[in-house]
Amino acid sequence: MENNDLEIGDVAIIQESFQSLLDRVRNEGSHANEFSPSIYMAPGVLRDLNPNSFNPRVVSIGPPHRQDENVQGFEKQKASYLIKLMSRINSSLEDVLKLCMEKVYASMNEIKVCYVWTTPYSDAEIAEMMVMDACFILEFISQISELDEKSYSGKLLLHQNVTRDLVLLENQIPLFFLDEIFKCTVLKFNPKASLALLIYRVLIFINPFETFIDISNISTNTHHILSLLHECYTPPDYITSHPFTSTIPSAIDLDRAGVNFKPNQDPTWLMGMEVKLSRFTCFFGSWRKPTLRMSVLVVGDFTESVFRNLIAYEQSGQTRNYVTSYAYAMHMLVNTQEDVAKLVDSGVLVNYLGSNEEAANMINSICKEVAWVDFFYVEQWKTLNIYRNGYWPKHIARMRNTYFSSPWNMIALLAGIILFALTVVQTIFTIKSTKNS
Repeated sequence: MENNDLEIGDVAIIQESFQSLLDRVRNEGSHANEFSPSIYMAPGVLRDLNPNSFNPRVVSIGPPHRQDENVQGFEKQKASYLIKLMSRINSSLEDVLKLCMEKVYASMNEIKVCYVWTTPYSDAEIAEMMVMDACFILEFISQISELDEKSYSGKLLLHQNVTRDLVLLENQIPLFFLDEIFKCTVLKFNPKASLALLIYRVLIFINPFETFIDISNISTNTHHILSLLHECYTPPDYITSHPFTSTIPSAIDLDRAGVNFKPNQDPTWLMGMEVKLSRFTCFFGSWRKPTLRMSVLVVGDFTESVFRNLIAYEQSGQTRNYVTSYAYAMHMLVNTQEDVAKLVDSGVLVNYLGSNEEAANMINSICKEVAWVDFFYVEQWKTLNIYRNGYWPKHIARMRNTYFSSPWNMIALLAGIILFALTVVQTIFTIKSTKNS
């Protein structure tokens, strides 16, 4: 439509819309570099696959789930944790609480840009929320570190559920602010305390590997508790990623080709997988037989939630995707419950779920709708594929798949061998009888 065809009213409407868009672009564009949230909502496509993996069960931290109905009961208990924390300090409750409030207002702008706000809150509401949540976390992790085995077992369910809630992507508090309140409170009654060590004693209960996580090189100079857990799985600098180019057969197919699976008791990287080659000789010939060594993965009630939140954190683009890479590697190794059974029998997987089929379904679902590029196991996969495609491993795997994949196939093979032997014996006797005649 040409300009001279526009009515006067149309020109006014276009001008008004143009000015509105221009103002919005200028306003939001000027703050684009300042606005860098570190506490994201999980992408909708991942959340829809399993909403329960991202929603807190017991306690809400920060604003995103503050209004959830299921956390309201525990919300009232946070004050008791705050009072217990303050009672440890040789100062009045009012003095310490005022100091904490001064800290939150001094960092108010930095705190605000950490979140994607979906509900408006006043500065006073944000300040109260941040102080209450920070004090609750510090008292909770302090209590965890002080419990003996008997006391902990008595409160196991509550502590596990709260710990699980503390590593949800949408249920975080900025770690720099938690550190500020830590200095105002915990360091007052425990000058030798370390925030990283306190958090570590909580993370060991949610770690999905049998080997303990190592925090010797971990710094609290990160976004939040989830990102601190993520750093515990960072590979050494010499382990590099490459574009993903190939897949491998499942665990049961690799086993039929002669690949062994063994736990790595002292891994250099908790999510690392190493292929060790050893000379194997039989009447078929001689070749280098591989053993895939990996950290023991413990599949339990919280494993799926931990992996989904770590992967969702990686999808935010703030870090490398080594957890996603590991999840894809396990997805390729596990197709069916038989693969889970093989890994369990080999000692590289512990299954606390109801069945091997349930574990297989969980492992296969974690990477659905997940975007990724780099893969940290390219060399290992290349070695396994070269071996698997070798002449004798390929034919041995085919023979084992044909004749030893089920009891009925084995019975049929045994019956065939017996029948063949009887036929040979009968033929021999027939020939001898003919000669004697």
